[in-house]
Amino acid sequence: MAEPSVIKGGATLAVIAAVCTAMVAFTYRLTGERIAANEQAWLERSLQPALSGLFFDSGVSESKLTVPAPHDLPGSGEAAIYRVYSAEAPVAALFVVSARDGYAGAIRLLVGVDVDGVVTGVHVLAHRETPGLGDRAETSRSDWVRQFDGRSFGDPRIENWKIRRDGGDFDQLTGASVTSRAIVKAVRETLQYFEANAAAVFSAADDDEGTQ
Repeated sequence: MAEPSVIKGGATLAVIAAVCTAMVAFTYRLTGERIAANEQAWLERSLQPALSGLFFDSGVSESKLTVPAPHDLPGSGEAAIYRVYSAEAPVAALFVVSARDGYAGAIRLLVGVDVDGVVTGVHVLAHRETPGLGDRAETSRSDWVRQFDGRSFGDPRIENWKIRRDGGDFDQLTGASVTSRAIVKAVRETLQYFEANAAAVFSAADDDEGTQ
């Protein structure tokens, strides 16, 4: 039969272990909530630049639509669409897409399109383009992407959705024609997708449902 001191010691260790486990779980929950909140705040700030001049009363990232591959949006993986509303009426959709044919790889883009199919803003989220050349597509380095603001699928006509060097209507980044072509093409493809799927984009009932 175990000595009382051994039993008492074992019980004490069990209590200490239980307390430590509870503390770790509590700390993890608090840390997890804080991390999730920080990620949500970062996402909201990242989406805002593509909604210039629009009034909406919903959270920018509250209504997310995931579009599984294959699809007609730029990029080969799944795409994300964030819908924003005013008084429950759709205002705009924010497309997170990838221009696959950048100079140094895919260029992650955020393309805002209002309910009428007009571009509200384009924002470069991630890229590996050449410093001093292709990286000037970033809004912090130049206003080059602002030339897409106010454009739509019919403005210019589809055949003119190219850089000027190729006979189109859009300026290119000096010394970075490959980067410029990739972004122009990605914005055009996003508008084409919206033109064909606008009703589905705003009518999808569940955040994890997608359109094709």
